[in-house]
Amino acid sequence: DVQLQAYGGGLVQAGGSLRLSCAVSGFTFDDYAIGWFRQAPGKEREGVACINDRDGSTYYSDSVKGRFTIASDNAKNTVYLQMNSLKPEDTGVYYCATGPHFRSDIYGGVWSLGRLTDYWGKGTLVTVSS
Repeated sequence: DVQLQAYGGGLVQAGGSLRLSCAVSGFTFDDYAIGWFRQAPGKEREGVACINDRDGSTYYSDSVKGRFTIASDNAKNTVYLQMNSLKPEDTGVYYCATGPHFRSDIYGGVWSLGRLTDYWGKGTLVTVSS
């Protein structure tokens, strides 16, 4: 069974850092690409970052580019999201997601929509105070 579990959220002051982790099982990163998504209260879900281990590519939303870094550790079956220079607008529940066809979203430049993600982990709450 494919399973994902995001953790590492918490309360942080603006300008601070957090590292989120997504522990996965049931597949390898060569099989499936992984994305991080978030949803703030009253807002639609948005893609934050994704990683495609097959060609080593990473992509970020404009709102986090230069501040967040996504990376995978095959030995630990974990994908990380290092978040620096956090802003209050980064507040939300963060999810990791994947699917056998998510790469198609990436190749099509529409990964942030998460249309072809079939598996989602329980989210982890990030709260950034001003």
